[in-house]
Amino acid sequence: MKTKWMLRTTKTNLDKVGRILGVSPLIVKIMINRGINTIEDMKKFLNPHLEDLNNPFLMKDMENGINIIKGAILNKERIMIYGDYDADGVTSTVILYKALTLCGAKVNYYIPNRETEGYGMSSERLEKIKEEGYNVVITCDNGISALQQVEKAKELGMTIVVTDHHELPFEEKEKGERVYKLPNADAVINPKRLDCDYPFKNLCGAGIAFKFAQGIYNEMNIPKEKAYELIDMAAIGTICDVVDLVDENRIIAKEGLKILANTKNLGIAALKEELNIKGEVSSYHIGFLIGPCINATGRLETAFLSVDLLLADTEEKAKELAKTLVELNKTRQELTNEAVEEVREIIENSNLKNDKILVIYNEKIHESIAGIVAGRIKDSYNRPTIVLTKGKEMPKGSARSISEYNMFEELIKCKSLLEKFGGHPMAAGLSIKKENINDFRLKINELCTLTENDLIYKIRIDERLSLKNINFRVIDELKTLEPFGKGNASPVLAEKNVSIEKISILGENKNTLKLRCRINGTNKYIDGICFNKVEEFIENLKEAYGESYEYMLENPCGMKIDLIFSPSINEYNGNVSVQLKINNFKIQ
Repeated sequence: MKTKWMLRTTKTNLDKVGRILGVSPLIVKIMINRGINTIEDMKKFLNPHLEDLNNPFLMKDMENGINIIKGAILNKERIMIYGDYDADGVTSTVILYKALTLCGAKVNYYIPNRETEGYGMSSERLEKIKEEGYNVVITCDNGISALQQVEKAKELGMTIVVTDHHELPFEEKEKGERVYKLPNADAVINPKRLDCDYPFKNLCGAGIAFKFAQGIYNEMNIPKEKAYELIDMAAIGTICDVVDLVDENRIIAKEGLKILANTKNLGIAALKEELNIKGEVSSYHIGFLIGPCINATGRLETAFLSVDLLLADTEEKAKELAKTLVELNKTRQELTNEAVEEVREIIENSNLKNDKILVIYNEKIHESIAGIVAGRIKDSYNRPTIVLTKGKEMPKGSARSISEYNMFEELIKCKSLLEKFGGHPMAAGLSIKKENINDFRLKINELCTLTENDLIYKIRIDERLSLKNINFRVIDELKTLEPFGKGNASPVLAEKNVSIEKISILGENKNTLKLRCRINGTNKYIDGICFNKVEEFIENLKEAYGESYEYMLENPCGMKIDLIFSPSINEYNGNVSVQLKINNFKIQ
């Protein structure tokens, strides 16, 4: 895949701003690259505090919704939390359940089955909930698009409070005008409401559930510190739902990770032990280890398992459920790897590889992993990708996009061929009749305006950093920018013309590349480690040196390489040293 390296620039006096803030120019530049431009915003970014969280009652309908639930608690009415099966929905459910239980509520929760019920509320399930004696329903991480389902609930005489963060549904008129609609619920709490003045719009479902907990604790005279005990769940939901880690999300994530490092939650403690997570917990641990285990239950079994884990009240139960989650995630990983390879074969052995928008139908792919597969294929080809599979009634699928292509808007242009769709610029879900799939592929490609330049993967470099300036102090300072994630990506650093002294290929599967890099002007060196790019490195070596590549592999002295990296600490046999985690390379 072609890549284009682009060094970010700024006209800001980095030294001056750094002196004001007491940080290095490198830290200032990275913040500016993340869109944090004022001294005040930089101070808040570097020192996020719980006190900086917004008042939950600034959110439209928050007071109304809290009064409804408070009244239900005082009147001893039975309350049902209607959640969702992903990590955000699971943690939202746990937050509301814990909060309402502490307030003395008669409360239970329901998570829909991904395959048989799909996302969000169903009218049939609402009827059953009513039959079971629940007259009050509060949603989390869903409900904003449930126009018909809320009407059904009202017909049944139920009270509905919606808490959600997704985009508002709309009806498109003939001239492209959009008329946005809200469900006819008793309260609709969503900062994306057009009439909501809440200052931060990008909370996830768990973030909004946390704000609801803050608000109801205030009304029930429960100390505000008790709400902060829920911020660990909100952090998991925030990181796993890939919302921008800025503003309130940054505070929630940073404070939540502190709690998770020494968690008192038996379920999380058991999961950390099962995953061998020790010491500090980072956004990596949540996004790539803990989160996928929580998500795996909703994909392959039932998300009730994850909720039960996070609410476990005995170590024995927690350990049993943690083992189940880890095993389910291993199964999910195997299914994903097999599906990705099958899809790659389909693309490479057909004309699909010439399409700018990849649309692949493979009915053998498990419906629940279509989105993960689409994301992996999108990353491999740097093309917007839609993976479709059989589905219960008709083919269903997931779409993942690149920054240059608004997937949701492009699907709107093809809506005549789709039965159902929804989503965001970077991700979407859809249902389509099998006989329409090829016409859809042709049309979405015909309408595509992406250029060849758009399809080149861009690596935006934060700063060029000489190897001689990489030390423990720089690594410690970079940690002040954590947690990393969407909206606050890990710093991307680079250096040109690095002299390579030695090349080693390591690991049982020979998939780890180790480069010994000379620090210019000295006899010192620093090691760099690169994972899963050995084949790519050898191919680049062949391009650069032709038949001499094997000699250069053994005798690289004099070889010059441009590197993209992040500094890290290597601990081995009691020795601690600085090393480079190499993300990309260009052989000169």
